[in-house]
Amino acid sequence: MRRREFLENASLALGATALAAQAQATEPAAAAAPVAAADWRGLRAQFSLTPDYVHLATFLLASHPAPVARAIETHRRALDANPADYYHSHGIAMEGDCARAAADYMGGRWQQVALTDSTTMGLAMVYSGLRVQAGDELLQTVHDHYSTDMSLQHKAARSGATVRRVALYDEPATVSVEQCQARLKSAITARTRVVAVTWVHSSTGVKLPVQALAQVVEEANRDRDESARILFCVDGVHGFGIEDQDVTQLGCDFFIAGTHKWIFGPRGTGMIWGSDAGWARCEPVIPAFGAAYGPWLGLLKPEHVPRGMYFTPGGFHSFEHRWALPEAFRLHLQLGKANVQARIHALNTQTKEGLAAMPHVTLHTPADSALSSGLVCFDVAGMKPQQVVERLHAKGIIMSATPYRQSHARFAPSLLNDEAEIDRALAQIRALA
Repeated sequence: MRRREFLENASLALGATALAAQAQATEPAAAAAPVAAADWRGLRAQFSLTPDYVHLATFLLASHPAPVARAIETHRRALDANPADYYHSHGIAMEGDCARAAADYMGGRWQQVALTDSTTMGLAMVYSGLRVQAGDELLQTVHDHYSTDMSLQHKAARSGATVRRVALYDEPATVSVEQCQARLKSAITARTRVVAVTWVHSSTGVKLPVQALAQVVEEANRDRDESARILFCVDGVHGFGIEDQDVTQLGCDFFIAGTHKWIFGPRGTGMIWGSDAGWARCEPVIPAFGAAYGPWLGLLKPEHVPRGMYFTPGGFHSFEHRWALPEAFRLHLQLGKANVQARIHALNTQTKEGLAAMPHVTLHTPADSALSSGLVCFDVAGMKPQQVVERLHAKGIIMSATPYRQSHARFAPSLLNDEAEIDRALAQIRALA
């Protein structure tokens, strides 16, 4: 790569105004989605989802809305026509645009954002990179996903650290803030260096009171040296795209989420937000490209590259997907974060109230929206969860069963559903009595 070309691209990625303006002028932007704030019917029209089913499992892997699909196609065509020129003229600029769009949506500075391919990749990047040593303790909960479990186990095996688990609640339907705080506080020891939690549990639908748990961690850190400070890490994927939350106000050091679920981002995209203190205690795992390439070439000093950029894995990706990510964030901001939260909570409340009224159903997700989000988990008497899934699929309703040792049936009412669809799904569960 020519020295001048690299410096121009690096400057653009770091926010040089003139170069950024030039890139914006030449970028073939996708048309803005014609959706007004809280226009749920207009939003549904942006998706190619088949009308043959009620889709209550879109949280698994998003269908691409029209503005995202258009952006993917724009980048795909340009890469197919002239891949080398398009990559060199747009690559670093688009990485910066993705990070800025993420920060505009979630809070924080774009320099604190790293781009990944999924929640799993983000968790592995963070936990693999944390500076821990033999004898240190990695504290997680029993409610976390396989990806957190294995990322921490792999880190412990390589470092000599130990993993401990704590149950923050026994009965999800009756979880309380005080219970979660008390159990976390009692589990932290002098050797604890990491606390890993999951914001919304895909196993039960519980939404942890993350800010309240952050207070427990902060209190434990009060008399510690910086080297012994506990890092608070959050798998946020099932709250991200639902909750009207600035991540910098959660009290965590790392927030990791895929963007191809509730955000409606391109499939194969995700991100990490890290606080300055968090990034300072983490080492890159995969070599980064872009501006992070500069110090290796001797063209930039390491401190001139934003820390988050070192954690965006280098190599060649499905760029047409990654570079379309800003359109998903813009669509959510068009709808309004507060509107999105209110709508999803309203549909989930309708679902929980309907299920709670059925004698043959055991509802596991808390009724309180302060302790739940977009997932509703339940059991039907006399039926295995997968049987419930299959029976409803035959009736035109797509749902899921939780992929855990203790499995439950699961609805995920989203922005792509309406009240009539929720009633239709509830009627089919009622008919299973």
